[in-house]
Amino acid sequence: DKFVKRKVMDKYGEFGRDRISELLGMDKVALDFSDAREKKKPKKDSSLSAVLNSIDVKYQMWKLGVVFTDDSFLYLAWYMTMSVLGHYNNFFFAAHLLDIAMGFKTLRTILSSVTHNGKQLVLTVGLLAVVVYLYTVVRFNFFRKFYNKSEDGDTPDMKCDDMLTCYMFHMYVGVRAEGCSEIEAPAGDEYEIYRIIFDITFFFFVIVILLAIIQGLIIDAFGELRD
Repeated sequence: DKFVKRKVMDKYGEFGRDRISELLGMDKVALDFSDAREKKKPKKDSSLSAVLNSIDVKYQMWKLGVVFTDDSFLYLAWYMTMSVLGHYNNFFFAAHLLDIAMGFKTLRTILSSVTHNGKQLVLTVGLLAVVVYLYTVVRFNFFRKFYNKSEDGDTPDMKCDDMLTCYMFHMYVGVRAEGCSEIEAPAGDEYEIYRIIFDITFFFFVIVILLAIIQGLIIDAFGELRD
């Protein structure tokens, strides 16, 4: 950018053209803004092809990336989207209440604590989903009979008839209810000891460790942002 180059020369010209070109990794001719050089420049071709060829595509893509990853732009774009959708369904206007949080620094810190360690949070949630899936595979093959949620005499209401249903049941009930208290107890069953060991390990790895890590990431981020 010519303007940037000229500003660099005005500010650091005392160090010499050679030194500046060396620091910036540029050709010395690129830093020459003399009138003689300006007169030597050929006239620009004003044709459409010349204009298109003169566009720095990489620079334009970089500018778009900066704009569309800016937090303020994303917030305003989301706010406008909710406003437009609200004209079709008043439900979307409820999202504007979050603007209250943006007016207070403390509330902004609380919201930022959720996204501050976003990458680690997403990866940990992904690991949680994988671990729950592994437990689902074992339960589907060995402990499926314990998933009958129907009352006595009613039509069987099996929550583990297929892998998808079984997995969704574990993600919703198993993680939310802190273990397997929602399904039939193994008392008196031939697999009782295996089921007890399995339930304890599920509670330990999923509830105690993984959920605690997710909560810890959010709490640590809040403490870091607050300080």
